[in-house]
Amino acid sequence: MSRIITLTMNPSVDLNARIGHVVAERKLRCEKPSREPGGGGLNVSRALNNMGRGSSAIYPAGGEMGRLLSNLLEEDGIDHYPVSISGSTRENINIHESNTGRQFRFLMPGPEISKERWRECIDTVTRLEPSDALVVASGSLPPGVPKDFYAILAGAVRKADGRLILDAPGEELDAALEEGVFLIKPNRREFRSLACREIDCASDMKEVAEEIVKSGRAAMVVVSLGAAGALAATGSGSFRYHAPPVPLESKVGAGDSMVAGIVYGLAEDYSAEEAVRLGIAAGAAAVMTPGTELCRKEDVFRIYREMKE
Repeated sequence: MSRIITLTMNPSVDLNARIGHVVAERKLRCEKPSREPGGGGLNVSRALNNMGRGSSAIYPAGGEMGRLLSNLLEEDGIDHYPVSISGSTRENINIHESNTGRQFRFLMPGPEISKERWRECIDTVTRLEPSDALVVASGSLPPGVPKDFYAILAGAVRKADGRLILDAPGEELDAALEEGVFLIKPNRREFRSLACREIDCASDMKEVAEEIVKSGRAAMVVVSLGAAGALAATGSGSFRYHAPPVPLESKVGAGDSMVAGIVYGLAEDYSAEEAVRLGIAAGAAAVMTPGTELCRKEDVFRIYREMKE
């Protein structure tokens, strides 16, 4: 069983509210809002926590929102390590339109982070001694953090004998692949940008994923296909899973829940195929919950069992 560490360079406090109908240029009175921790790696930690698996979450935090974020993580019982910054942690807004089921997501820019502080984030990862640990880095990079940040992180994790799992935008992902990572989880659009060529069908996607693995840039590639499931490639070959049909409540956090399911499986010594299956189950479970609630343990393992039948 492996330890799990998550890193979120652009965390947020997510404000969630509901309203009957969104109308331009009117005062819109929402129902009582809720606030939850947000950002890729923190969502992975939250989803793992929901599934009964602990992790250590590292993130920069500053200002009143930074303190609120740390308090929310403390309330959730998540082991967390904030890195103090001078700017204020961002707050995002998610509005659910009850009459239509539509969601409106307003994402704010993150605070600028100095070189000293983003290097401290990497140093915090290494101080937690990630030898044989799964280190999950997920989400966008805020201002001040270089595009090759994930590549620098990949080198530090490899030197410490850890395994880096990366879920990041295309340009940042491409730089990290040149350094070498354990697993990447791009979506279809991000994967096409990595390929640097036209991908017209499933066989093209499979071929490119296998090429990335054979080149040594990643030991495992999992391409998220949304409602269509996922394609995965490892040194033993490739495989495809279709997502099970589930009632849709909110797509927010489905990708992060999928990463959490995969990481949970790998940490518990599942085979690569079973870890991806669990990831798809976790992603499917997440869309069944409102707002940014993420997946529920009972839904994840029920869907996982049903997928095996």
